[in-house]
Amino acid sequence: MSVDGTTAAGGTASPDGTWRLTLNTPIGKQEMTLVLAANGSALTGTASDDEGTLQADVTDGSADGAALRWKVAVTKPMPITLSFDATYDETAMTGTVKLGMFGTHPMTGTRT
Repeated sequence: MSVDGTTAAGGTASPDGTWRLTLNTPIGKQEMTLVLAANGSALTGTASDDEGTLQADVTDGSADGAALRWKVAVTKPMPITLSFDATYDETAMTGTVKLGMFGTHPMTGTRT
């Protein structure tokens, strides 16, 4: 596997790299940049938004084949934990994000 997430010879795609996520939430479309690194089944990284109000570490991250799970703690405009479930390939990610009491909503992403 390569650092940019492309498929290595005889391997599968890696989630490593920078992703641009779009979340469709009850308060409108939200976008964030996610930087991921996988080490075996462990997934680490950071998340940020364009406004500079979100700078958070990925927690409880796991990678199992093409399936990913992670959480991001948000403090503004209110404290809430975003829980992500996604699948990915070399260039795209799809899944859902659970926004605490606001339920589960669709999420898409592209590798940048």
